[in-house]
Amino acid sequence: MPELPEVETVRRTLDPLLRGRTIAGFTLNWHRTLEHPTLEAFEYSVVGGQVSGVSRRGKLILIRLSTGGAITVHLRMTGELLFRPDARTIRNSTREAYLRAEFSFTDGSELLFYDTRKFGKIAYRSPDELLGLEARLGVEPLEPDFTADILAALLLARRRQIKPLLLDQAVIAGLGNIYVDESLFRSRIHPLQLSSELGAISIDALHTAIVDVLSTAVALHGTTLRDYRSGLGEPGENQSRLRIYGLKPGTPCPDCGSPLERLVIGQRGSIFCPNCQLLPVIDTPRQ
Repeated sequence: MPELPEVETVRRTLDPLLRGRTIAGFTLNWHRTLEHPTLEAFEYSVVGGQVSGVSRRGKLILIRLSTGGAITVHLRMTGELLFRPDARTIRNSTREAYLRAEFSFTDGSELLFYDTRKFGKIAYRSPDELLGLEARLGVEPLEPDFTADILAALLLARRRQIKPLLLDQAVIAGLGNIYVDESLFRSRIHPLQLSSELGAISIDALHTAIVDVLSTAVALHGTTLRDYRSGLGEPGENQSRLRIYGLKPGTPCPDCGSPLERLVIGQRGSIFCPNCQLLPVIDTPRQ
């Protein structure tokens, strides 16, 4: 599933391409792709609207309109937004079976939404609905206000296993399985460690790891393991930088050589090193 770096890459790709364009039409090819509102209400809200910019909140892409509302796109597992400057050019015929929605613009360009698994969602949100959406999502981990002290406050106020807590979008927005496993490995924290029992050394290390792995992935345009592509159809380059995610149980740890292990936590697979990521972590309590 695309996470913060992948979604941010798509946003950066699409923002200069869509900004200032006016939506001429919308075609829905798979009815469940449209999450909210009805098709008629969606068309009424977006057709004729001018794109004022493309932003991101957590794993959501927001195509903002001059009216103050926004089209939100959740790529989920296999969603892909592809911009085409000229709708008259021939499309890739092998992919047309996966085309779920189409936006056309008054200048003849188009934005296509492909989704192999059909889990992706498109919606229109009014300005008031956008405020509610903002309130439901947690802190952005690449913003300046995401400090080690803020992370400590979030973790120590809860008594939860660290892996599912970091995946909770209401706590930290944008993290997913790839970058949580990478961050926990680099900070030497076991995925079952209780958040409330982490000390200063571990929290500071986790904060550094989260920021570093996300920043590197954004700089390398995301991680492409199978389906993810940018808004121009280009794969990411960060997969070569992954230390542990995607490795199979029994594979030697890249740091100590011990066999890696896998756990299922909260219905999500977690790969970790039982030697480097000890349970429990014992260090100095944070003051």
